[in-house]
This record gives sequence, C-alpha cells and structure tokens, in this order.
Amino acid sequence: MLSRNKAIRRFSVLLILMILTILPLSSTAYLSAGPGSITSSQPIIPDNDETRKLLEQTLSSTEIEKEIARITAEQAVLERKVEVLKKQATAKQTAILDQQQRAGAIVRSYYMGERDGLLAAVLSAKSIGRMLALYDYYEIIIGRDHDILRQYEGEYKDLKSTLAAAERSSKELAELKTALEDQKTRVAALNEEIEGGISASSDPESMSALLDEFTKYWENIGLHEVKTYFKALSSAMNHLPQFVQSRDGILTRKGMTYNLALKEEDLNEFLVSQNKLFKDFGFHFNNGNVTATGSSGGLTLTLTGHYSIETEPVNALMFHIDNVVFNGLELPESTRQDLEDEFDLGFYPEKIVSFLHATTVESKDGVLYVKLSLSF
Repeated sequence: MLSRNKAIRRFSVLLILMILTILPLSSTAYLSAGPGSITSSQPIIPDNDETRKLLEQTLSSTEIEKEIARITAEQAVLERKVEVLKKQATAKQTAILDQQQRAGAIVRSYYMGERDGLLAAVLSAKSIGRMLALYDYYEIIIGRDHDILRQYEGEYKDLKSTLAAAERSSKELAELKTALEDQKTRVAALNEEIEGGISASSDPESMSALLDEFTKYWENIGLHEVKTYFKALSSAMNHLPQFVQSRDGILTRKGMTYNLALKEEDLNEFLVSQNKLFKDFGFHFNNGNVTATGSSGGLTLTLTGHYSIETEPVNALMFHIDNVVFNGLELPESTRQDLEDEFDLGFYPEKIVSFLHATTVESKDGVLYVKLSLSF
C-alpha cells in the first residue's frame, strides 16, 4: 500500500512538471498547509488564516533575529568603548595628581596671604628701577600660578568629561543587554509558538518546508521589494513642495497664513509623474489617517500611517508608519520602525516658502489639510 502511494505521488509530481512546462508560470504563489513546494523567487501569499498566522510569526522571528544580531554587534562595540574610556580616565586621574597638588599649594598660598609679601616688596621698593624689577618678578610668579591653575582646570574638566562619557556608555550598555535579553525571550517564545503551529497543521513536514522557503523569499526578495516602494516614495516626496507651488488651488494665502489642501487625486497624479512604479499605486486620505496601496505583478503592498507636526530639528510634517501589509502579511513592528527610520516620507514647508511653518494637519474626505504660517 505504501509503495503504491509513493508511485501515485511521483506520477502527480511528473504530471505537474509537464503542465508547468506547457503553461506560462503565474506570478503569484499561494501558501497552504498541503503538500507541494515553491521557489524563493516567487511571491508568497497565504490562502488561509492558519498559514497567515504562522507566516507572520516566522516573519517576526526572522526580524527579531536580525535585531538580536544588531544589538549583539552594538554591544561588542560599546564594551570596547567603555573599556577604553575607563583606561583613559584612570590614566588621566594618575596624571592629574601632581597637577592637583601644585594647584592646591597655589590656592593655599593665596588663602594664607603668602603672595601678599611679594606685592608688599614691590610697593616698598626705594627706586623706580627696583620697583619695576620686583614687579616683573611678581608678574612672572603670578602668571605662572595662573597657568598652573588653568592647566589643572582644563585637565580636570577633561577628566570629568571622560568619566561622564564612560558612565553614559556603561548605562547604554546595560540598556542594550536588557534589550538583548528581552529580544531573546521574545524570539524563544515565538519560535515555540511556531513549532506548536507546525505540529498542529494538517501536514507538519510541508508546513515546515513552506516556512523555510518563506524565510528565504523574504530575506532575498520580499524585503527588497518593500524597500523599492519606500525608496521611490521618499524620492518623490522630496519634489512634492515644487508640485504644490506649481499646481493652482493647492496652496492659498490669507494674510500671514497659508492653507494647503492636497487632494488625493492630485497626489497620485504627482507620484505617477515621478515614477511609473506608482501607476498601480494610490494614496487615500481618510479621517485621521493615510493609506497607500500598490501592486506589481503578484506583489501587493498596503501602508497605513498618519502625519504629525515636528519642530525639531526643523519644522516638518513627519509621516509615521502604523501598519504595513505585504502580500497579505502584516510586517512586524521592528520592520516598520526600520523603514520609517531609513526612508523619510516627510513634507517640509520651508521648501515652499522660507520661514513657513506648519501649525496643524488633518486628513479627511480625500484631502490632506495643512495650515501654515510665516515665522521669522
């Protein structure tokens, strides 16, 4: 019976391969818990909730592993930095001891009035020549005292700065170690859930293979595709101020106040003019948030976020990523944060008019409203 099943399976595989050589390949691959395989060059879209959950967990695990590697490397750098700073502080403490004693002696001499005798000798000179000679001598001693005190003060400040830097680095290192332990705990729990999900699936062996293929797909293709969209968006947003200035009706002025009303159809037209990648991509201004959906072949990307007004380091409308769904899979928080840090999707009013600052921002009914004012 077992050999018969193997023969049937082999015949099915051969039949599928024959069909694939005759029919054109689809650009979309769907994942399920059933038998079969995919290549890491094909887009991966889950076809049921069970698979979607495991894929999202696998994605989170993969990204957390990257974060663990990053934190570990950063920790090693900080450990070396702390060690160097501590050695520098020790050397400076040793070097400053002699200077500290000399500075202390000078301060005591002034406090005890020992330098008053020099000044009295100058003032009691019986001739101008003698007075000038004594005064030159007095100036040399006082000047040398001041040089020693200034040198000590500089070295002391330098030592304090080194000690403070070592303390900050030590604190940062402790925080990194805590973050590393937290991430290791998270990934261990997540991997345990994944293993449980694989075991509970209808075909654990196939599910495990599919998750491995998905990890390869995400690392080799998926993340690159997501970054391609974000890079194009970031590049386009750099030219949005010029578009706002050139399009009648978007920016209106009333006294010292400007009102910007950007319709989603205007923005989408602008994006297509910047990059043909946005031909099948669209922004939508909803009540309180902004969504963007795009597709290319079998790849789909949905982005949800919101604008906020930032004042430092410059006034800007900064775009914050709340949610990213790639081929039906929600990306983990760490990936969203990395994308937000790497790609600037903000809008800078001063690129329209110098000293122009945004004061309020609101999105609703397909329009992004921004109130701006001149600030000198």
